[in-house]
Amino acid sequence: MENSKAYSYNEAFESALKYFDGDELAARVWVNKYAMKDSFGNIFEKNPVETHWRIANEIARIEQKYKNPVSAQQIFELLDHFRYIIPAGSPMTGIGNDHQAASLSNCFVIGLDGDADSYGAIMRIDEEQVQLMKRRGGVGHDLSHIRPAGSPVNNSALTSTGLVPFMERYSNSTREVAQDGRRGALMLSVSIQHPDSEAFIDAKMTEGKVTGANVSVKIDDAFMQAVVEDWPYMQQYPVNSEHPFVKRTVSARELWAKIVHNAWQSAEPGVLFWDTILKESIPDCYADLGFRTVSTNPCGEIPLCPYDSCRLLSINLYSYVNDPFTDHASFDFDKFKEHVKLAQRMMDDIVDLEMEKIDLIMRKIEQDPQSAEVKSVEYHLWEKIKKKSGQGRRTGVGITAEGDMLAALGLRYGTQEATDFSVLVHQTLALNAYRSSVTMAQERGAFEIFDAKREEHNPFLLRIKAVDSQLYDDIRQYGRRNIACLTIAPTGTTSLMTQTTSGIEPVFMPVYKRRRKVNPNDADVRVDFVDEVGDSFEEYIVYHSKFLTWMQVNGYDADKKYSQEEIDALVEKSPYHRATANDVDWLMKVKMQGAIQKWVDHSISVTVNLPNDVDEALVNRLYVEAWKSGCKGCTIYRDGSRSGVMIPVSKKGKKKEDEKKPELAPCHHPEVTEVRPKELECDVVRFQNNKEKWVAFVGLLNGYPYEIFTGLQDDEEGIMLPKSVTKGKIIKRVNEDGTKRYDFQFENKRGYKTTVEGLSEKFNPEYWNYAKLISGVLRYRMPIEHVIKLVGQLQLQSENINTWKIGVERALKKYVSDGTAAKGQQCPSCGQEALVYQEGCLICTNCGASRCG
Repeated sequence: MENSKAYSYNEAFESALKYFDGDELAARVWVNKYAMKDSFGNIFEKNPVETHWRIANEIARIEQKYKNPVSAQQIFELLDHFRYIIPAGSPMTGIGNDHQAASLSNCFVIGLDGDADSYGAIMRIDEEQVQLMKRRGGVGHDLSHIRPAGSPVNNSALTSTGLVPFMERYSNSTREVAQDGRRGALMLSVSIQHPDSEAFIDAKMTEGKVTGANVSVKIDDAFMQAVVEDWPYMQQYPVNSEHPFVKRTVSARELWAKIVHNAWQSAEPGVLFWDTILKESIPDCYADLGFRTVSTNPCGEIPLCPYDSCRLLSINLYSYVNDPFTDHASFDFDKFKEHVKLAQRMMDDIVDLEMEKIDLIMRKIEQDPQSAEVKSVEYHLWEKIKKKSGQGRRTGVGITAEGDMLAALGLRYGTQEATDFSVLVHQTLALNAYRSSVTMAQERGAFEIFDAKREEHNPFLLRIKAVDSQLYDDIRQYGRRNIACLTIAPTGTTSLMTQTTSGIEPVFMPVYKRRRKVNPNDADVRVDFVDEVGDSFEEYIVYHSKFLTWMQVNGYDADKKYSQEEIDALVEKSPYHRATANDVDWLMKVKMQGAIQKWVDHSISVTVNLPNDVDEALVNRLYVEAWKSGCKGCTIYRDGSRSGVMIPVSKKGKKKEDEKKPELAPCHHPEVTEVRPKELECDVVRFQNNKEKWVAFVGLLNGYPYEIFTGLQDDEEGIMLPKSVTKGKIIKRVNEDGTKRYDFQFENKRGYKTTVEGLSEKFNPEYWNYAKLISGVLRYRMPIEHVIKLVGQLQLQSENINTWKIGVERALKKYVSDGTAAKGQQCPSCGQEALVYQEGCLICTNCGASRCG
């Protein structure tokens, strides 16, 4: 039964904080992203125990439809404390949540057959992309069907504009969609055969272009061979036609050099080794039945055919290490095998739950007030997705904590010994997931279009035959429940809750240093650093959770204040030494990915992190090695090559750009809309917060709100500001230790400039977090009316009219263009959805009522 009791943010956070043993970041991640909410942000779960029971009860309900059902208690024990099995974000938030009509699928690919390069088809893809993103899905689609620039077209334009303008269109559509506080995710791909592929490769090199999409090039073996041998390469359009009407010969090596340079310079494009993907793909054995792979999801770990989708789940490998970080540590393969079988079973149950969600989405579309013509595209889209999902029942069982598992066993990530052990673990996972899928085929029936004859030459299944001939024979006799089963996805925020390394990646940093501001006059305060304005800071150490476990197991005092030299010595003694994201053997990491790929039927999302000073020759070598090793794709990130991505701490103790756990997200590639200027014009807006007087500073970029700060005014601890001040500048400053602060500077009547220092330090911590959220969506150009609606949904303790959030709403309303509709809001007087903004007020165009609150 669904929980109807709502909790405040603080109630949920405090309860989750206890659950996570004081890990604030894990607690905030759960509350912000995974606690059950309605579309207004009301929270209906107090801690992850309730989340896990919600999921367990729903999966157990599906289990009751089939033979030998697994109980809710068994499922809960696998989920509890994120110890063994962790559903990915969409299943975790959506299962059992009837407050929102959202999909459980993490990944979608779309695409049209036939005349797919027509303007109508291109617009249809744009609309389908947005419709999926609003349901929380990441989307990928291929652009190889669009005719190259200069090609004749049958309309008034006469010739095609080529790929790049449509890349920008799809990118902008992504940026318009908000998904529960996160931006939509898009993958755009193109074949290297396409005559416009060079323009595609260069598209993101212009700052501010195509910032809403990841881009990857589909590279075939013929091109790679031409690169190695320095042969010319033939491009054509249509790319797969026997009678193309556009042909051009290019230097494969020169085009490859451009790919390498751009990846070195900006971390994109990624590369997809397309012949490897198609050759290895089991679903492509059914290509003529609609399962021809055309692109990947935004992170690259799920190659998909049009209108197929996949749900993801990961297994926490660290939890199968007995006696971790001791000389007798061992991996519990027996427990692991049983849990893999259950994980695959749970994934199949989630396919059934997704079918229910799709039915719910389609019913909602039918009930929406729009005309049938408007609704038809979205309705037909979900019909196609439901059909494809039902035919293949594709699943995505993966792993997390690979780096911590190896360290706990005393194996150094990036060595041959560690790679060999990882391959054994992934082979075990593959065999037991496929065994589970065969068992379910016997109990529940094989996937709809299973045909053993079609699959008999598939390389992945032949590898299964070589190590387990009985399993292979059983697949041929009974079929499988699922057309494909496995993946390795990035587990970014879920790994914060497992308190482990993410996915297949090594640890980012085992130890890092932070600073907190202190009062030097307080007793027992140690001042480690004083900035240029005289503020005092105390330094403290933050340990990666499992590095802390290693310290405790090996008798090191985690409460001791260590010097930098002592910390360096500790790391050198640990199994994390020379095994972090930035100092592993990069070539060995690529080879490890290729070796593990042999036992993953979909793909692997992994990023090779490189220091800033590496040259392009190394990037070239890594990409070529990835191809030769059997990787299906590869992404390179050179430290500092992309603005907006975390910069690690050096041994000299320079401050990280963000206080959060360091994490490179290969999936979403966080980028800001523009590089923030050092100075921004600023409007000053005053308001009441209960009985307190507050002031808001709204930073403007090109006249558009870009960030917001608030604080108490005219108080000993607040902001002293003359009432005549209505404008000024917000100035971003970087302290000596690398930390940032934001100052407000204004000019008085006599022309003297006065500076209010450290705006963020004037915040109540809760308001500060909300203001960061608001600033984040402003920077991604969410329409102001939607930002105002978001502010109105924030869960603060006081709901009086004179609250902080009402003040912020008032501050933002002045930037809403007159006549903008307040969608979804009804007039309190006449009940009509006829409210528009006029000079910051809500005016009803039906009855004339005004809502200026």
